Parts: sequence; structure tokens; C-alpha cells
Amino acid sequence: MKDIYTGELTRLIVLEAKEGAKAFARWDRDSEFKRYLDSGAANLISSNKIEKEIEEDANENSPRSYSFGVRALTGDAMIGVVDLFVYNWTGRDAFVGIGFGERDYWGKGYGADAMNLILRYAFTELNLRRVTLNVFEYNPRAIRSYEKVGFRHEGRIRQALNKEGKRWDMLFMGILREEWMTSRFQN
Repeated sequence: MKDIYTGELTRLIVLEAKEGAKAFARWDRDSEFKRYLDSGAANLISSNKIEKEIEEDANENSPRSYSFGVRALTGDAMIGVVDLFVYNWTGRDAFVGIGFGERDYWGKGYGADAMNLILRYAFTELNLRRVTLNVFEYNPRAIRSYEKVGFRHEGRIRQALNKEGKRWDMLFMGILREEWMTSRFQN
């Protein structure tokens, strides 16, 4: 049986409050990272506030929310986070979010590897049927990564975002359990 938390390039870890807050506070100063992560206006947040939010999320212990830090296997650096939110247990549907703050790991397959890990967790541990995400039109690298893992385009909200004086679409992508299983065995 495979270790469900370890992939080819990354592993999922418990998101510890102090380490996570320190990393997020550093990543938070990168406005490009913030634009990829959030549709709202960029806003700096203190590490103390981030630490408190991580602790509150951990203490909530909700059967709907699963948050992990992402570490690179080589060097053991924490390079990002991934969250899974089950919004419909009856339909077995969840929403996934992923963010990599360490630029040295962008565009090198680490995101796809971590996404495969959270999908393996979603489909084999939680027995989910569907995982959905949204991504911004101005992030083609992420779109290609999601397509590589097997996500399909399902819709868009036209001109939903206003960034740097231009309107951008918000794209919705999804993957079904059987599509993920098929893509795993074709690669």
C-alpha cells in the first residue's frame, strides 16, 4: 500500500501554526503570489494574525475541511499549502485550493504532484466523487498544471475580476473520481 501523503516531488504535512504563519507572512509580501491566490485586493497580514487563524482552523476540527502544508521531498522546505473543503457530503463534492509561495518551485511539476496527492486523498481516503476548483484567466501556468492532472474546464464567469485595470474571467474546472483514476494509469 502506498503512502498517501508522499508523491514524487512533494509530501503533505500537518500545517503547524508557527511555521505556516512565518511562511505565509513571507509569501504575503509577493503581490504576484497574492494575485494568483485570491481574487480580492492584495492586503498584507501579520504573522501573528495568520498564526491565530491557523490555530483556530486546527481547533475547529471540521469533517468538512482538510488543510495541509506542502513540503518538497528534496531539501524538506515548506513550499506551499493545499486545502480541501467538502461542501456536499451527500453528493461527495469538494472544492480544492492550492498555493505555492516559494517561487523556486513554480513551473517545475511540484504543484501537479501536490494536486495529485490531495486528489488521491479526496478520492481514496474520503471517497469523494468530484473535486472542483476555480482559477483566474491570467494564470495560464496553473491552468496547464490542472489540465495535466486531469481537470476539465466546466465554466467561467466572464470579467469577474478587475486586476491592474483589466477585466479577467474566473474559470471553473473539475475532475471526477473515474477521470482521475483513468489519468493516473495513463501516465
